[in-house]
Amino acid sequence: MADASPDAPREPRFTTGHDSEGRPAALIAWGLYILSLPSANLLVIVGLIVAYAGRGGSDGLSRAHIDAQIRLFWSVFWWTILLWIGIAICVVSFLAVNDLGFVLIPVALLLGLGLLFLTVWFTIRSIIGLINLLGDKAP
Repeated sequence: MADASPDAPREPRFTTGHDSEGRPAALIAWGLYILSLPSANLLVIVGLIVAYAGRGGSDGLSRAHIDAQIRLFWSVFWWTILLWIGIAICVVSFLAVNDLGFVLIPVALLLGLGLLFLTVWFTIRSIIGLINLLGDKAP
């Protein structure tokens, strides 16, 4: 049986993770985030699950990317909820009081444009994150 070099540590590593251990999870999560647009945002949930699952076994750059993915998801999630609440308020108010239509319809359209902008920003941010991970750069 061949022994390891005398400089190699013989004790097991008890740290929380290694930089390369979380890299596949970070790559998969960025890819799923990018593919969320054509999948009607179903794959973004899978990407979030992958990010949370890979979080414990990662360290360093991979952990930074995984943390950025989780923060990105939750920030976009809450902004989406707020925009949809605003649209719902505009629609209900318009149906209840027809005289406010000239104000509420443009506001609802602006909120809808905000949703579109948020979706495009999420996708672009995910592409930039993937490019940075592939280039060994911080998110």
